[in-house]
Amino acid sequence: MGCDNLKDNMAKCNCTYEGCDKKGKCCECLQYHLARNELPACCFPNSVERTFDRSFEMFIKTYSGNGNKRPGR
Repeated sequence: MGCDNLKDNMAKCNCTYEGCDKKGKCCECLQYHLARNELPACCFPNSVERTFDRSFEMFIKTYSGNGNKRPGR
């Protein structure tokens, strides 16, 4: 099954994991990470994404009262 939005998604995907075969395939990416109790790269600012810590704990730490903007903003 192809992704109708792949081109647009690729332009917005901030995943830096070199071997990722889910880049731009948001549905697959979200399912993959949620199954591992993680969030995808797009939920984090670039500086945090590069650490590859995609845990819910890191998400809370990143966005709880320290002035960081919400994802996509």
